[in-house]
Amino acid sequence: MEISAVFITYNEERRLEPALKSVANIASEIIIVDSLSTDETLKIARKYTNKIFERKWTNFADQKNFANCQASCPWILSLDADERISPELRQEIAELKKGEPLCSAFSIPRKVFYLGKWIRHSGWYPDRKLRLFRRDRARWEGDYVHEDLVVRGRVEKLKGSIHHFTYRSIADHLARINKFSDLGAQKLYAQKKQCRFYHLVFLPFSRFIKTFFLKLGFLDGFAGLVISVLTSYAIFIRYAKLREIW
Repeated sequence: MEISAVFITYNEERRLEPALKSVANIASEIIIVDSLSTDETLKIARKYTNKIFERKWTNFADQKNFANCQASCPWILSLDADERISPELRQEIAELKKGEPLCSAFSIPRKVFYLGKWIRHSGWYPDRKLRLFRRDRARWEGDYVHEDLVVRGRVEKLKGSIHHFTYRSIADHLARINKFSDLGAQKLYAQKKQCRFYHLVFLPFSRFIKTFFLKLGFLDGFAGLVISVLTSYAIFIRYAKLREIW
């Protein structure tokens, strides 16, 4: 089992190197597709690979599909710059590399480090993602915010986690919500969706209840409260922006 580790990047000088270090011993090659970074991202990348491709940003799915096409190994390990392979996951993958799995992909739990602690509830864990897959049996799809991997064939589960260092602070979290709510509103508008009173009042409130209580966010303490509030806010602002577009 030969694996290509694949990343798409843009101005990731602060987060990229730990991600590259985490895959250095399990990937036969590292592929980086960069969207014309203006910081030290490429300088850092060149320390780990010479397979670097600069490409103007299109969307997440298209960038990742292009990156996969540059890989020479039959298996792809797709990561973001703010993700790391945990020691447990590295060991599992090392065992897989001794043979040739019969499935088409593996789903991997993702654990987020947020506000100084690992989040184990709040709907953020286990948050399984399809990140290890056969290149010829999978393709990313999606035009706006969240890309999805469509796989042909059987999917199996791994136990080790991807460690996700997604938000540096509450301010960073809010900035990301602002960015992605723009894209989310545009997607809803393209689908001819309308903003209703329900979307602005009841849907955010119900999402808070679901995240904080049903998903046990309260067990994550202060971080769980922040996650629950901002998750509901993200829904509110997405639909508010949809109404603004109309």
